[in-house]
Amino acid sequence: MEFKYEVKTTLTVEQAVEAVTKGLSEVGFGVMWSLDVPAKLKEKGFELDRKIRILEVCQPAKAKQALEEDVRIGYFLPCKVVVYEEGGQTTVGFVRPQMFAGFFSSSKVFPGLAGEVDSVLQDVLNRLSR
Repeated sequence: MEFKYEVKTTLTVEQAVEAVTKGLSEVGFGVMWSLDVPAKLKEKGFELDRKIRILEVCQPAKAKQALEEDVRIGYFLPCKVVVYEEGGQTTVGFVRPQMFAGFFSSSKVFPGLAGEVDSVLQDVLNRLSR
């Protein structure tokens, strides 16, 4: 399994962020925070000549369930969805939650939750490539 899941889209970065946000809300996920990386770096005196947004996303009930079992799962929450432009093409992706399951091999809950979250995120992203 690859550590990341990505899709390419003809949407602009801004359109993709809007579509991801809407798609996530339709399945009970929310964007907790959105970082416009070039704007933040510019505030700090650095220029980045590319568009990149990092969205921190969460499904509260699943996060609660995972954290109740092992608070250290918090090191990997919330999930990040990254939207960036490269070579005139927009890419949207995330680190697959199952990549962290090995850290919690004794967990009865986390591997299943990680798979569920991965599946939902893939479904939302796959809608962008249509």
